[in-house]
Amino acid sequence: MTKVFVSGCYDIVHGGHLQFFEEARALGDHLTVSFASEEVLWIHKRRKPSIPDEHKKALLEGMRVVDAVVIGDSHEEGLDFKDHFLRIQPDILAVTEDDQYGQLKRDLCDQVGARYVVLPKTPPRFAPVSTSSIVRWVQAPTEAPLRVDFAGGWLDVPRFARDGAFVVNCAISPLVSLREWPYERQAGLGGSGAWALLNGRCGIESEIELGVGWQDPAVIRETGLCVWRSGQTPVLDFKQSGDFLKGRLAILWTGKMHDTPGVVDLPRDYDGIARSGAIAREAALASDLSGLAEGISTYHQTQLDEGMDPLPEITGALARKYCGGGYGGYALYLFPDEASRTRALAEHDALRSVEPFCR
Repeated sequence: MTKVFVSGCYDIVHGGHLQFFEEARALGDHLTVSFASEEVLWIHKRRKPSIPDEHKKALLEGMRVVDAVVIGDSHEEGLDFKDHFLRIQPDILAVTEDDQYGQLKRDLCDQVGARYVVLPKTPPRFAPVSTSSIVRWVQAPTEAPLRVDFAGGWLDVPRFARDGAFVVNCAISPLVSLREWPYERQAGLGGSGAWALLNGRCGIESEIELGVGWQDPAVIRETGLCVWRSGQTPVLDFKQSGDFLKGRLAILWTGKMHDTPGVVDLPRDYDGIARSGAIAREAALASDLSGLAEGISTYHQTQLDEGMDPLPEITGALARKYCGGGYGGYALYLFPDEASRTRALAEHDALRSVEPFCR
């Protein structure tokens, strides 16, 4: 009988583990699976297991491809299974190509005359996952806000960042979910940041990799009316609920999709954008609606100077601007009171109300 041995944490057992077990079992007649004990996990990884050891052992034993399960409790890093291995004396120790403790395991195999077999990566039958990604998926919210940006946009892009400058934005409702998305797509409202959050990802790294900024996933995760310091990564300068904006925000669909990566390299007035951020920051600190309108209008002027089409004037609105990088998507309109917004909504079918959202 050829005895095969594998080891790992197997903290949240998933389809990738099952495929590895099947490939290892095909090397012999009997497969022993060892997993690191709760104590070992804490000592070497500083985390607790997802389920108690006895439950994990029972789950692994229930797999038809697994013949025996042992719990590794040696404190020797990378070799928590050593005592069991020396006792069982398997014929084969199977590992994956990315195993971190290859030399230690080869030396252990030499002690009992076992073969050290590296299983080549084969096309997965399932989309690859990890314990960390599963935990993030479980912890992901079922709903998330989108966002409107008031001023300072583009200064969240690392290569355009300015010391002492600010980005001002606000999370909004209605909320979105993986099943319900009550907005147009590619709309300039930070949809990619919300999508990342709903799927258990941060989103900041992916946005920066696209050549755009971090403000969308940052405010969608933080919620509220936020002031951020311009820089390489999001640093929150100030946050408030945004209650003074209730009944005063609306967005207008421009009729064409928004494409931030496609316009990131266009020339624009970054001095004017920085001024808009400074004005909007002071307004946010003071819950000053007219000051916020000034910041929005200052930013909008930089958008017009950049070559964006003029937005329609709506009676009663204090200020307007394109959301995000502009050139499409939604435009933001700010009203002095709810009555003014209600009248505007009745007159413009493409206009819809949104509210500040703070968790």
